[in-house]
Amino acid sequence: MALVFIADTVTNYAIAAAVFHTPLLLIAIRFLSARQVIALTAISMVLTVVSFILTRSGDYDVGLVNTGISIIAIAITSYLGLKLKSVQAAAHETREHLLRLSRLTTLGQLSTSIAHEVSQPLAAINTSAGACQRWLEASPPNVEKAQAAAQRIVYDAQRAKDVLDRVRSITRNEAPTSSAFDLSQALTELLNLSGGEMQRNHIDLRLALQSELPQVYADRVQIQQVMANLLLNAIEALSPPSDYHAAQISIETSLLPGDKPQANKVLFSIKDNGPGLSGTQLSQLFDTFWTTKAAGLGLGLTISRTIIDANNGHIWATDQTDGGAAFHFTLPLAP
Repeated sequence: MALVFIADTVTNYAIAAAVFHTPLLLIAIRFLSARQVIALTAISMVLTVVSFILTRSGDYDVGLVNTGISIIAIAITSYLGLKLKSVQAAAHETREHLLRLSRLTTLGQLSTSIAHEVSQPLAAINTSAGACQRWLEASPPNVEKAQAAAQRIVYDAQRAKDVLDRVRSITRNEAPTSSAFDLSQALTELLNLSGGEMQRNHIDLRLALQSELPQVYADRVQIQQVMANLLLNAIEALSPPSDYHAAQISIETSLLPGDKPQANKVLFSIKDNGPGLSGTQLSQLFDTFWTTKAAGLGLGLTISRTIIDANNGHIWATDQTDGGAAFHFTLPLAP
């Protein structure tokens, strides 16, 4: 700003050097708070007026007009820049709320499976507690068997806690943070929550997870959300069950070799043997609000693409020649 002030002062009135305050304000808007930007805007205007007063060469009337134009340009630039920053912040906040809503919607769709996963250890705890009470009331009390029943209670309580911890980790309202994690392990945690859903729909799950798979670098919760969306889509594609073939979902994880387009990235693929996708559907799958579901919003795959892109990955869909659809995404390796 000092250089602009000096240039505006030493040049004559016909040169409106003060307008060069505007690019400096645009840079400031990116990194400073609104209050700081307003202060800089005021300083720029004051410097422009002082420069006009100190300038000794040129036509006074031309200088007065140029000074007015410069002040207006500075004010408009600051106002529009702050408005744009406010809109971007609102868009970011809306996106975060949408991502959280999507996670909660996904969990709602998995509620039957989650209830099943929790009810199993709770039922086992009830059985073990009854057995423990009977062994202690025996005459004489069988302490050894009562202790074994108590140990089973502790084990099953931990199982129930693990399920709730997995649900809480997916729904936590925290800022996205990238970290190194095992994609196959994150998938296994998700499958533990959704196993009941696949059993209810009589779906055969086949896993081909590469052993010793390198860790990926991304936001773990967001990636689990993408995998949950793709898994639920595959389950819905196979519902109701077909009379002609058994419903099947295949999930694979692998490291792409160096000669592939997405070289040195981890690949996740999920395939089903449902009705598949037409060419038109493939081209529109990731469009906002496009859906084939009567009660769908058309946001699941759009959000999935947004998440994968934000984590420096790539997501796409293919139609299988032997029937069904396949979705794939890649993620970068952890440094």
